[in-house]
Amino acid sequence: MTAEQDDLYAGELKLNEPMSRHTTWRVGGIADHYFIPQDIGDLRCYLQTLAPDESLFWLGLGSNLLVRDKGIRGSVIATANALSGIDCLDGNIVEVGAGVPCAILARFCARNNLIGGEFFAGIPGVVGGALQMNAGAFGGETWPLVVEVETINRSGITQWRSENEYITSYRKVAGPEGEWFTKARFRFSSGDGEKAAAEIKALLAKRAASQPTGTANCGSVFRNPESGFAAQLIEQTGLKNFRLGGAYVSDKHANFIINDGTATAADIEGLIYYVKEQVLKNTGIELMPEVQIVGDK
Repeated sequence: MTAEQDDLYAGELKLNEPMSRHTTWRVGGIADHYFIPQDIGDLRCYLQTLAPDESLFWLGLGSNLLVRDKGIRGSVIATANALSGIDCLDGNIVEVGAGVPCAILARFCARNNLIGGEFFAGIPGVVGGALQMNAGAFGGETWPLVVEVETINRSGITQWRSENEYITSYRKVAGPEGEWFTKARFRFSSGDGEKAAAEIKALLAKRAASQPTGTANCGSVFRNPESGFAAQLIEQTGLKNFRLGGAYVSDKHANFIINDGTATAADIEGLIYYVKEQVLKNTGIELMPEVQIVGDK
């Protein structure tokens, strides 16, 4: 990238940025380019400066993500606190930027007497990530609430797409290739905002009681199989507290892997596949990672 290219956008571009600063597991090598856009127009300008073959990775809060120790080639686009607008439209529709944390969306709805989105408080990421994987918590899922989404391609062209242009299932979303989510419109129901706020508080208390909050983890590591729960299978296999290097399986919730402060990404990835192997050997059930693993080995 040249000085002339830098003049085309106003956002902050960091070179050789350690991804360990931006993931909840607190591991990960450097990203060649780490860009924080000021807004969607600024993002469009940045994308238009890139070579056609430069790879792109879109980052939210860094949860549900493992960046390998050798890092990420190409550009990381940091959406959190950048694509951050949120507003009420007619018909109980909320328009929200992809970089808005899901917990903020949940509270916004409660303040505006909208119900049905309380579960978003239990998703430790941003709206863009929730859209990408049909994230859910406490029995709720993202895509049943979607009316339409705005996307951007690598040429900086944005467009709105209807929810029926996507095929969604448990933790899976398939749609037009070469596009990334920048906004979404969700339809909620009118209701008692105070009751919704109390429900959010109760859900967060439940999460704190059952999950190792306050530790360096990514959230749930494995998807639940069609029958049963990943955490139960891991616990039945005797893997609670099992350690590989600086990474270990939580004794509070077996579907969480914790960095004790000394883990490498290789420790965590190795433990993920060891757990998967042992559960398959012990139960005959193959667990599928929910966490996204990216970067050079």
